[in-house]
Amino acid sequence: MDTKQLPANILDPDCPSRVIFQRIGDKWASLVVQVLADGPIRFSELRKMVHVVTPKVLTQTLRTLERDGLITRTVHAQVPPRVDYELTELGASLLEPLTLLRLWAEDHVPSILKARDAYDDAQDEAVIGG
Repeated sequence: MDTKQLPANILDPDCPSRVIFQRIGDKWASLVVQVLADGPIRFSELRKMVHVVTPKVLTQTLRTLERDGLITRTVHAQVPPRVDYELTELGASLLEPLTLLRLWAEDHVPSILKARDAYDDAQDEAVIGG
């Protein structure tokens, strides 16, 4: 059996890099990673900072990030139990590209909203005039 690994190619639907790219691109995962940039945090605080995510979805997101080696989950033996989440070194390596993407999005909001309005206006004119 040939154990030589082919180079990663995100455009290949069978390449594991595609799954990883989708995971990182998930809105909740990228927000969680950015919230954890400041250090360990408890579930309830994390949920407050991410906003509007349901506990179920946040739990699923955290489990997935932990499975992928991007975060660690530490249970502290106390009553009630305390659980902290923290970025691993691998997870922290995502901060720079995610920050660049966040800054790009924040900088380009006006242009994108303007483009949406223009598109919607053109669609409305086509329906009315069509």
